[in-house]
Amino acid sequence: MNSDIIKAKAKLPIDFINDLYKDLGERNADKCLEGMCKKRFTTLRVNTLKSNKETIKKCFDEQGIIYEEVIWHENAFIIKNKNEADLQKLDIYKEGKIYLQSLSSIIPPLVLEPKENDKILDLTAAPGSKTTEISALTNNKSNILANEIDKIRFERLKYNINLQGSNAKAINEDGVNIGDKYPNYFDKVLIDAPCSGEGRFILEDAKTYSKWSEKLKHELSILQEKLLLSAIKSTKKGGTIVYSTCTLNKEEDENIVNKVIQKYNSQAEIDNIQENSAKIKIENIDFSLKNTIKVKHENGNRSLKIIPSEIMEGFYIAKLRKI
Repeated sequence: MNSDIIKAKAKLPIDFINDLYKDLGERNADKCLEGMCKKRFTTLRVNTLKSNKETIKKCFDEQGIIYEEVIWHENAFIIKNKNEADLQKLDIYKEGKIYLQSLSSIIPPLVLEPKENDKILDLTAAPGSKTTEISALTNNKSNILANEIDKIRFERLKYNINLQGSNAKAINEDGVNIGDKYPNYFDKVLIDAPCSGEGRFILEDAKTYSKWSEKLKHELSILQEKLLLSAIKSTKKGGTIVYSTCTLNKEEDENIVNKVIQKYNSQAEIDNIQENSAKIKIENIDFSLKNTIKVKHENGNRSLKIIPSEIMEGFYIAKLRKI
């Protein structure tokens, strides 16, 4: 057995280890543990509302920053010789020309496929990574509502929206209630749900996994279900919902999606006498990445699970459509 896997099994919570192998199988679980043993490089994207790739590359060259371009994203970089604290000292960071962001976190807005003039909801938005990314993807020409329930994180969200030059509107409300407040309103909804954070575990940083527990995982799954139902309620017919987490277990990932689809569609059947009834289906995510797990659903379409590595956090992404 790989020595990294042995070390990971000795340090990480035993219940987490057992769940990981049960949910993902031996081969994929082994890959996850190996990824958690690696030091993760700092990654970022260029804020195209304020700068461009060539200008940022020139700055990196002048500062002696060694970088690698991300092959699947024209404005993302992997930094090889500097950490987040180093980059935060740069003028391009202070001026909002770059945004430090996990590469996995960059993917959900790409899957959402936001367009100019879309009405878009980021249901659990702080600190603003995906909100500001959507602003950049739509050239600040979409109508974005960014919600955050926690008051301190809400202030951080507002700060980042302002720094990045985004035109998103931030609100401080309980995401569970947004669906009732904005029924059938948005073209696109993103919900990057609060989760147990298993995809962020780094073996040498005990803070990343010290608070994990089966109880926390279960409590969060109850909240995730409520938030996803709220997201669906707030989406127009024909609209898209992207659900994501930075965790790896089935309870918070595909089981939530399957449960919510079943619950929503069962209610739609009961309400079928109403002309405005709608159903939810899961759509295929066709995103080419290494070290991913394609999770098959009842209709044959697949959601995506990303295995943690030195450049990627572990992540789960599902794409749904309201029909």
